[in-house]
Amino acid sequence: MPPRSVNSICPVITVAEHLNRILAMVPVLEVEKAGLPEARGRFLASPVTAAIPVPPWTNSAMDGYAVRFDDLAGASQQSPVTLRVVGDLPAGTGEDPAIGPGEAVRIMTGAPVPAAADTVIPQEMTDGGLEEVRIEEQLPRGRHIRREGEDRAQGDQVSPAGIELSPESLAAMASAGIGEVIVARRPRVAVISTGDELVAPGEPVLRGRIPDSNGLLVTMLAADAGALAEADHAGDGPGQLEAALGRNGGCDALVLTGGVSVGAFDPVKALFEGDESVRFDRVAMQPGKPQAFGRLGESGPLVFGLPGNPVSAWVSFQMFVRPALRKMQGAARLFPEAVPARATEDWKTPQGRMQVIPVRISDENERKVLPAATGGSGSHLIASLAAADGYALVEPEVEKIKAGDLVPTVRLRDPEQFNHPQRRQP
Repeated sequence: MPPRSVNSICPVITVAEHLNRILAMVPVLEVEKAGLPEARGRFLASPVTAAIPVPPWTNSAMDGYAVRFDDLAGASQQSPVTLRVVGDLPAGTGEDPAIGPGEAVRIMTGAPVPAAADTVIPQEMTDGGLEEVRIEEQLPRGRHIRREGEDRAQGDQVSPAGIELSPESLAAMASAGIGEVIVARRPRVAVISTGDELVAPGEPVLRGRIPDSNGLLVTMLAADAGALAEADHAGDGPGQLEAALGRNGGCDALVLTGGVSVGAFDPVKALFEGDESVRFDRVAMQPGKPQAFGRLGESGPLVFGLPGNPVSAWVSFQMFVRPALRKMQGAARLFPEAVPARATEDWKTPQGRMQVIPVRISDENERKVLPAATGGSGSHLIASLAAADGYALVEPEVEKIKAGDLVPTVRLRDPEQFNHPQRRQP
């Protein structure tokens, strides 16, 4: 006999209510040390301060000659100054030659500036002499010199806790004398797509069967969010879903796709029927109204139940699973900052539900947006999802989007929206 449906009597809750319930249960994972090459994409658990000044010493910004400013008085093409060259400093040297009145040292970019010098004259402003150099212009004192610690002094903060480590941030740490950092452990995630109708990508598709795109999609999205993710599959037969859960019980989170709606044979709903550890809700969101969340047992992995329609699964991941994975890793910001964009065409919105619609975003004189799929939103339009480079967030009270309206948008895989405040308006 088909399982009794409880979803029909569940009240509809808001996106914020469902998300807040999730985040209240999400733990922050333990931390570990990682060398800089292995830390890319990890989340920094502790602030990093400079172990050495940046730059570590005062050095030359140009190939040229290190001189004493006072020796350049009156230098011009009509009255050049000639100085005696008393040294040669390549990058990497530790020498600090003395420079007396009327003397200069030839210096390469990055080489430490002699203590007696206070200005560097670029080679192209001289005759390039090796024993004597003729200088035909007087530059301001201190020109073309990079001062020790002008970017960061020793002990200054280089990166705050909670940022996702990028090549740029890791390079900044390396320049500050850092070799390893403290990061959050990566969450272990198992993505279990459910249903007898699913076949592996590339396998023959018979009548009534469909390729399993969700397993691939959600596993890769979880990896994008910093997780160590693997895909699994469970059919609708007795014990198959239980076996899949048992195989993956050591994970931090289980993400199940399919089987959370009102269908008579939905396996996720059937398995957790009457179990208060996993709750099934109707969320005021399009797509992605049916949602489930809870924990496997008292101390097992978190359980996310997402709809089986691919676009619904994609939207549900963006709205609920990604923030949870970021919280696990101690991210300072759990949500990307939505940037307003101007709609270039009309589209329909659902009454009383937040619309999270895949869109195409273009940046010209102002950010513009239109639905990725012709005709607007559809939870099954997985092929059109390939055209999306972001999503738009339309509040439940908005009756329709008209061309020219401003719509909040999030561009995919844009760290700017997580790491920095918005710097541009449409």
